[in-house]
Formats: sequence, C-alpha cells, structure tokens
Amino acid sequence: MFISLITLLSLNLFAQQNTQDKKMAWWREARFGMFIHWGPYAVWGGDYHGYLSRMGGPAWMMNRCKIPVQEYQEMTKTFNPVKYNPETWVRLAKEAGMKYMIITAKHHDGFAMFKSKASKYNIVDFTPYNKDILDELAKACRKYGMKLGFYYSQAQDWNNPGGATHRRPMQQGWPNPNSEAIDAYTLAHNGSWDPIQQTRTIEEYTDSVAIPQIKELLENYGDVAVIWWDTPSGPASCAKKINEVIKKYPQVITNDRLIRNEKHITGDYKTPEQMIPTEKQLDGTDWETCMTLNNSWGYQCRGIVWKSPKTLIVNLIDIVSKGGNLLLNIGPDPEGVIPEGNVKRLKIIGKWMKKYGNSIYGTERCKVKKPDFGYCTQRIIGNKTHIYLHVINWPEDRQLLFRLYQNASSVRLLHNGQKLNFKNTHDGIYINTPRKAPDKIASVIELTFDSVLPRYPIKSMNDNNYDIIDGNN
Repeated sequence: MFISLITLLSLNLFAQQNTQDKKMAWWREARFGMFIHWGPYAVWGGDYHGYLSRMGGPAWMMNRCKIPVQEYQEMTKTFNPVKYNPETWVRLAKEAGMKYMIITAKHHDGFAMFKSKASKYNIVDFTPYNKDILDELAKACRKYGMKLGFYYSQAQDWNNPGGATHRRPMQQGWPNPNSEAIDAYTLAHNGSWDPIQQTRTIEEYTDSVAIPQIKELLENYGDVAVIWWDTPSGPASCAKKINEVIKKYPQVITNDRLIRNEKHITGDYKTPEQMIPTEKQLDGTDWETCMTLNNSWGYQCRGIVWKSPKTLIVNLIDIVSKGGNLLLNIGPDPEGVIPEGNVKRLKIIGKWMKKYGNSIYGTERCKVKKPDFGYCTQRIIGNKTHIYLHVINWPEDRQLLFRLYQNASSVRLLHNGQKLNFKNTHDGIYINTPRKAPDKIASVIELTFDSVLPRYPIKSMNDNNYDIIDGNN
C-alpha cells in the first residue's frame, strides 16, 4: 500500500509537470517578445510644469509629481492617437524576430486602453479617439500569427477610487513649493495625494473595477496568451479572488506579480526587471527579463539615453543562454507612432535574428561553464544535440577552444553552413575559425553531437526570489 501511494504521488507530480510543460511550450520556444508601455502618460512625455519627472519616467509621473486626478484626466481627454496602425507595430515586431507582444491594457494610472463597462475612464468613452486599441491590436496579431498578452495593473490605480497608491516622495517628481505638506499628506493617507483616491476601499475597487476588467480582457479579445500583473499589493483576499478568475483559463500564462508569499498563487514565471540574473541567482524556474530600449518605459519628450544595438543583442544572447526570455520595451508617442530610435534598433536586431535565430528560438541552457569568448545555448532534436557558440570575442589566433568534454560530430558557421575543421581533445573542442569574424556583434558557430547531452530540468515556481519588482521606479 505504501509503495502504491508513493507511485501514485509520483505519477500525479509527473502529470502536473507534463501539463505545465505543454502550457509553457510556445513561450519557451519564443524567447523574445515586445513589451509596449503606452497610455495617456505619452501626452505628458514625462514633462510636468516644464520639469522632467526626476525618477521613474512618464508612466509613473502622475504619482511622483502628485498630479491631481481631475488635472490628469483633463489631459487624458486630449489623448488621440490618430496615427496608430497596429499592423505596422506587429510587422515591426516580427521583423525584429519577436514572437509575442505584451501591451499595457491598464497601467497604474488606471486608464483602460480598451472599452470597459467597469470604468468610463477608458480609450473609447473618455477620449476623442473613441476606438478600442486592444481590439485593433488583437486583430492584427491574429492576422500575422503573433501571440498577444496584456499587462494589467491589478492593485495600483491612481484614478479609479480605491486602487493602491504606492507612496513616493515629492523629491522624485518635481520641486513643488508645497512638497513638505504633500509628503506629510501622502504619509498619512497610504500614499494617496488626492482625496478622491480614498473614497472607496481596495476591496471595493477589486470587486467593481479590477475583476470585471480582467474578465473583459480574457473574454473579449480572442486567444489571450499572457496576463502580466504588476506591483503586487493589497490584501491577499483580493489576489485570491483574481486568481480564481484566472484559474478558469488554464491556457493563459501569468507572471509572479499577482501577490507575494502565497504558495498557491505563484504564477508561471519570474520577472527580473532591467537586469539579467547571475548564474547563482537562477533557481531552475522559467523567467523573463523585461528591459527598455532606452532609459524610459513610456514615451519621453527629451533626455533619452539609448542602448546600442550591440548591447541589446548581447543582452538577448546572455538571457537566452541562461534559459530566460527577453521582453524588450518600446514607448509609442501620443499619436501612436513608434519613435525612430526604437524602429532603428529593432530592425538591426531583426537582421541579426534572421541569420542566427536558430541559436535563440527553442534553445536552453548548456550544462557547461560560460565560455570566456561569449555564450552558448543548446537545442536537442531527437537523439542529437546542437550547441550554439555565440562568439563575442573572436580568436586572433584563429583557434577557438570550447571546454566541453564531449565528442562533437560536426562544426559549422550557422549563418551560411560553412564547415569548420575541429578536434576533440582532452582540453575540450578546438575549432579552426576564419580569420575575420562573420558578424561584428556576435558570430555563431553550431556544434552537433550524436547524443543527448545533459540538460537543466525546469522546476515549478517556488518562493525563491531574485527579481526586482520596480527596478525602474
């Protein structure tokens, strides 16, 4: 009886893991997605009374600058993205090599980028644009075979009464002459700076706004791939109610930001923000780094610092070599145009991905020490293993040593299939390389092995934490 019980428990655990693997299969294959931070904060562009918000960027400026609800809403009424073309967005994502898109359906400012019966503070009922942004994007994604997910701020909401208002001191916003009094007020009122924000409880907000809107997102836009929560806060009872809604959609992948320290509400993957975990920080669970192309999540009118294409590509390689996904953010302008700085970089990434995408999509960590010359990923197909060496530092002596103590059967340049001479030795695998690196940023060499090499198992989510919830804020 004891043995049978052990066997039964093992079979049940295996079945659960098999179900989770099937659920996560497309996500693990994708490895690269587009994050879109867009809303009425794009109209402000980070500027309030001539000052750039001193910290956190446009998406957080209402909180940090303590903009009154009515004033923020008056500006929202001018939000009219007449140049928005969702097909252009989706085509750009595909050209960059991205496989899924996550858009801010509702950020912390409480504005819904979709038609909502739960709050008139939405793109259709509150602005002259009068069209459902998400509906248009969902149609474009279906047309081009792009997975679509929604970011939804489930607890923080600075416009709909009752939403959480995480306190930030005025010094992070602008030099308001009344900063001292405002800071005292927010300290005494749970972070709220406008009395209207506390006219309901967070429980009332959850029941009347958050849950109805989450249901709208899940029911009105076709096959939703991901729900991306943010800034877990509020009582556990609210998160549990939301989780009960999500459980009815078992195919929808969710992240770990619904709530913290609740063992039965962990989500499907972890979300380090604006950083890449070290090898020591990884715990074997699925994870995704969300990161900006520049120094701002939303559209900012000035003061932009861009990451170079090389930095972005190497970040992608680094993340995938550790078994993670990269969710790379863009910030469209108030009219719905993706600024050229974004477009230029995404197209450069796309050119690299067209040559070397097989070294990214569907690959996993290698059970080998990170090579000094760059990074490596692997893919197992049948009884063969393909390892991809991402060479950042091309060898001057035309001899590359990969310290894996297995016998390779063939070695070639990935982009054109050119065979390379190699030798399996007790030092590892020596590869004779061309004199010049094929790629200025990262060249890829493919090694094939006629066996299944050791691999890292993917574990279920646990309570270990290496992510940064609000690394940008």
